[in-house]
Amino acid sequence: MQTAVTPATEAALAAVASTSEVTVVIPAFNEQEAIVREVEMVEAALQPTGWRYEIIVVDDGSADATAERAQSTGAQVIRLPRNRGYGAALKAGVAAARYPWILITDADGTYPTRFIPRLLELTPHHDMVVGARTGEKVHIPLLRQPAKWFLRRMAEYLAEQRIPDLNSGLRVIRRPLVERYRRFLPSGFSFTTSITLALLCNGYAVAYEPIEYEKRIGKSKIRATHAFQFLVQILRMITLFNPLRVFLPLGSVPFIAGLAYLIYDITRWNITDTAVMGVVSGLVIWSLGLLADQNARFNMDRD
Repeated sequence: MQTAVTPATEAALAAVASTSEVTVVIPAFNEQEAIVREVEMVEAALQPTGWRYEIIVVDDGSADATAERAQSTGAQVIRLPRNRGYGAALKAGVAAARYPWILITDADGTYPTRFIPRLLELTPHHDMVVGARTGEKVHIPLLRQPAKWFLRRMAEYLAEQRIPDLNSGLRVIRRPLVERYRRFLPSGFSFTTSITLALLCNGYAVAYEPIEYEKRIGKSKIRATHAFQFLVQILRMITLFNPLRVFLPLGSVPFIAGLAYLIYDITRWNITDTAVMGVVSGLVIWSLGLLADQNARFNMDRD
C-alpha cells in the first residue's frame, strides 16, 4: 500500500535534497574497545567528501568507559542514564541532530567506513540509502543466517518487493522521515527493520548499495530472542501500512476449509455448524483487514 506524501513533507524533503550536511549517529553500549577507532574512521571517511558533518555518539547506559573514550575524540556525546535499547539511542541522537541527513552506523567496527562516501553520493535522488551486506566479504555468524533469511523473505512478501538487506545498521536517511515515523519506531534492535518497511510500504525511494561486513570488535549484543522480536515487529509494521497482506491469507484458511466442508455437507443434505463457522470466520477476518486498511490510509493521509 502506498500513501500520498503531504505537501509539508514534500517541502521538507526537497529542502533536504539540496543540502550536503549530515549528522552521524553512533549508538554505543559497552563499546570502549572500539568506539575511538570507529569515530576516527568515520571522520576520515567524511573529510574528503566535502560534506559538512557532525558526529554524535549516544552512550546507551554503558557500564564501561565508552562515554569517556568517545568524548576524547571530540565527538558530541549523549549519555542515557540507563540502557534503553538500540532504537532509543538512535532516536536520541536524531533528536539532537543539527543537519537534515542522518547517517547511522555501529560502534563495533562491523561496517567498513570506506563505503560511506558512496552512500552519500546516492542521496540526491533517494530518501534512504542502505548499505546492503551483499559484498564480497560479509562476516555474518552461521547460526544467524537461517533466521535472517526467513525474516527477509517474510518482509519481502509482506512489502511486495525485494529487500537485499532488511536491517543493515549502515544507512543514510532524510531526517524528516525519521521524525515522520518516529512513533512507529521501536526502542530495540527492530528500529532499522521498521524504518525500512515504513519507507518501502509508503513509496519512498530507497537505494541499496553493496557493502562488506566485518567481524565485530568485542562481544555481540544480539540474542536468539531478538529474532522473534524482529518477526513481531515486521507483522506489526505491515499491519500498520499494508494490512491486507496479513489479513487476506489469514482469512483464506478458515474460509476455504469452511467452504470445502460446506460443499461436503450439501452433498449429504446436512449443513453443520463447523462449515458455517469456517466461512463466517474467514469473512470476519477479511472485514477486519479491510477496516485496518482504511484506517491505515486515513492515518497516513492525515499526517
